Amino acid sequence: MNEELKNKISAALEDIRPFLKADGGDIEFVDVNDDGIVKVRLTGACVGCPMSQMTLRAGVERALLKEVPGIKRVEAVNN
Repeated sequence: MNEELKNKISAALEDIRPFLKADGGDIEFVDVNDDGIVKVRLTGACVGCPMSQMTLRAGVERALLKEVPGIKRVEAVNN
């Protein structure tokens, strides 16, 4: 994937980060593939949180789909 796409994803995640940090969590951008699937790592309080999948879908994925053309899905990876 090109650097411009990675930069747009990183910028969108920066907009989301304060909401995650407010609850003691955070997010790291891991990778994006040619199919538009973004891999992220939830950290801090997000690890093991029962609401993390909802946060991933309703918060992170929705924001990335809106802000970054070409993104199809967001998936969380472990370590």
